[in-house]
Amino acid sequence: MEIHKKCWPVFFEEVLKGNKKFEVRLADFNVEEGDILVLEEYDPETKKYTGRSVKKKIKFARKWNICDAYSLEDIKKFGLNLIGFEENEKMRSEPDAI
Repeated sequence: MEIHKKCWPVFFEEVLKGNKKFEVRLADFNVEEGDILVLEEYDPETKKYTGRSVKKKIKFARKWNICDAYSLEDIKKFGLNLIGFEENEKMRSEPDAI
């Protein structure tokens, strides 16, 4: 299934460059691994789409409620960090065999 979503220019550019390899969205729609996410560049200042879009195949999708992990008070106080990972086989740590 294709899912179309707005994407602000600053984030859109990072997706195009390959730097942004994740997306955090309100879970008000269904999404599954294998679906195609179509990010459509949208300028919040002009309130118009730019006409650019990029398609990404969804490799990982999980729905969860952040309030199960953190209180609203702490979220308001500290905010959230969004962290993306780069795959690097040499950095993996495996337990020693017994």
